[in-house]
Amino acid sequence: MLSTTLLLLGMAAQVGGQPQVPPTPFDVPVVVATGEGVIKRAPDRAWVTVAAESRAKTPQEAQRLNAAAMTAVLDRLKSTGLPPDAVQTRSYDLQAEYDYQNNRQTLRGYLARNSVEIRVDALPRLGDIIDAAVGAGATAVSGIRFDLQDRANVERQALQRAVTDARERATAAASGAGMKVDRVLRIVEMRVPEVGPPRPMVAMREMAQAPSTPIEAGEIEIRAGVTLTATIRP
Repeated sequence: MLSTTLLLLGMAAQVGGQPQVPPTPFDVPVVVATGEGVIKRAPDRAWVTVAAESRAKTPQEAQRLNAAAMTAVLDRLKSTGLPPDAVQTRSYDLQAEYDYQNNRQTLRGYLARNSVEIRVDALPRLGDIIDAAVGAGATAVSGIRFDLQDRANVERQALQRAVTDARERATAAASGAGMKVDRVLRIVEMRVPEVGPPRPMVAMREMAQAPSTPIEAGEIEIRAGVTLTATIRP
């Protein structure tokens, strides 16, 4: 929440016959204001997680089937032109599966699951890359998230806007008290939550029917917040 506070430290209040000075680290009148900067951009980068799952009666067979399935997926992804650093293994699981009946546990088999995260810098190709992974044997798609390739630059722009906003609020507050902003003493950056587009959910059934998986990236909001402290004068 944005706020502005005036601390008129040059004025002492009489309480019980004794002057009372508000506690503050400054010995001059100051104004404290918060500011916010927001920049909206269409994302140009995405990450998506794809996985291959394999089941078998023995752990060795489940592992062998899964290795073959994920190798096929990775080969297909490489053929799309993704750079080597755009694909990273996120997890690998091999676990037993059980059936439960009449309070008894019966071993059903073993599940092997290998997940990789894919970075896509050419966003219009995201749907085709998902289709390629599924066509090669991926059995799950999840965790699509969007970002900006020049995020650091956009964050700095948002920060500049936040400082400008705080300065304007401080000026307005001082003016309301018949004073003027004199000198900025302190600027403290505040971390604010990022608002991005909702993560799309990709259903395997829908993907099997569609010629190309449609993905809507929406917009990303880059936010910055600051608290500005400045001296004021008449």
